[in-house]
Amino acid sequence: MSNNRFTGASRYVLDAELASIVNVSMTLEMPLLLKGEPGTGKTMLAYAIAESLGMPLIVLNVKSSMKLVEALYQYDTLTRLNDARFGDSSRDVSRIEDYIRMGKIGQAFTAEERTILLIDEIDKADSDFQDDMLDVLDQMTFDIVEIDRTIKARHRPVIIITSNAKKDLSDPFLGRCNFHHIAFPDPKMMRKILGVHFPDISDDLMNNAVDTFYKLRKLEAIEKKPATRELINWIRSLKADPDFKPKQLLKGEIPFLGILFKKSRDYERAAETVDRSRSY
Repeated sequence: MSNNRFTGASRYVLDAELASIVNVSMTLEMPLLLKGEPGTGKTMLAYAIAESLGMPLIVLNVKSSMKLVEALYQYDTLTRLNDARFGDSSRDVSRIEDYIRMGKIGQAFTAEERTILLIDEIDKADSDFQDDMLDVLDQMTFDIVEIDRTIKARHRPVIIITSNAKKDLSDPFLGRCNFHHIAFPDPKMMRKILGVHFPDISDDLMNNAVDTFYKLRKLEAIEKKPATRELINWIRSLKADPDFKPKQLLKGEIPFLGILFKKSRDYERAAETVDRSRSY
């Protein structure tokens, strides 16, 4: 543990501004809301904090149909019914608490040590879910109505919330969070990121791959631009191809376009552009 101050992790490169807002949010015990296009490292930031500070990570993947109670706890009525019908010597069906299972927020509240709680893609949920969840996180308590018990957090978790901005978040939600927009890395930052993942990469491959990648991201009418994850996988594939030479990229010979573009129309658009540029 590095004095509980986050400065980055072994495979996560960040700028000073992002490190500051993470540390301030931990100090003030406020949720940190992260926005930015997919592939900018919003989700991986929580993993990096957990790795860097040696804290357990609990991940709540938000779904559109999710109810808040699912994130808090679950009452397993089916197992209790089966136990009542068929018998189970290890459980007493009259003890409802034996059939209560903590959800992800409940697990963070009842953990024996302070945890990182990642609430991933909160914008998939409706506004009621968002606001009700923040009430719980403000008060650090929730009730289990089936057994008339209040759960209080043993330790206030470090809360990281991500959003891909598919839906607007309510003003009350925004008001309760610190906020940071993670911009897509510029080429200079991208080279630092690639250097972490490929410490032995040659200058030719680094420079030619990064230049080609940013040219492809500028193509018009692309629905899903390739992100950092695609670039890393693309370079991994180029390195694995014994016939590939970095100078090919300068000539417009770009193998494995399907690793960068995952949608058919995007792939076709990129392939057409590459073929056209090579014909000149």
